[in-house]
Amino acid sequence: MLRVSHIVNSVFTSRTYILSKEGENACWIVDCGDVEPLLERLAALGGIPVKGVLLTHAHFDHIYGLPRLAELFPEVRVYTCEAGLKALQDPRLNMSKYHDDPIVFGPDRVAVCGEGDRVELFDGVAAAVYETPGHHPSCLTFEVDGYLFTGDAYIPGIAVVTTLPGGDKALAAASRERLQALAAGRALCPGHEVAGLPEGIVLPGSSLR
Repeated sequence: MLRVSHIVNSVFTSRTYILSKEGENACWIVDCGDVEPLLERLAALGGIPVKGVLLTHAHFDHIYGLPRLAELFPEVRVYTCEAGLKALQDPRLNMSKYHDDPIVFGPDRVAVCGEGDRVELFDGVAAAVYETPGHHPSCLTFEVDGYLFTGDAYIPGIAVVTTLPGGDKALAAASRERLQALAAGRALCPGHEVAGLPEGIVLPGSSLR
């Protein structure tokens, strides 16, 4: 059975999700912020390593832990789209330049995926990939075993930010509508902590949706 927990990061209260499965000697994460609390969580899970990262988009607050993670786990691979691959290699595009922490990551550590792809995580468990641009061209949503990881493309009760470079209001509205439909019958896991939301997961049908 898939186990999902999350960490609230120090930069803009972004979330890092940890996906693990009993009997598997590794885990996957969705986005990567603060590494130290992640390591504490991994220790609580028996010291398992991180096998891969599903990246919802390549903005600084969702990627700033990647360089340190790659040092600790040399085999880790980051899954993103072509736009994400480009942004990871440019501190201006991933916004890290403006946080005084320029990040250039990849491409040797990056695996490109896109709409309709499936990323194998564990035995019998895969992540279905949806392209959900609007907030940023690199935005991907991942559906894993009934959990929907939407990043910043859909956060219940919060308008999608489209004022940053690459933002597009029309695409954001289309992605949000699509994700609201995909959320039916699934557990929704957005990219940021929001006051009033249940611990870890927002259940479909929430009044904040």
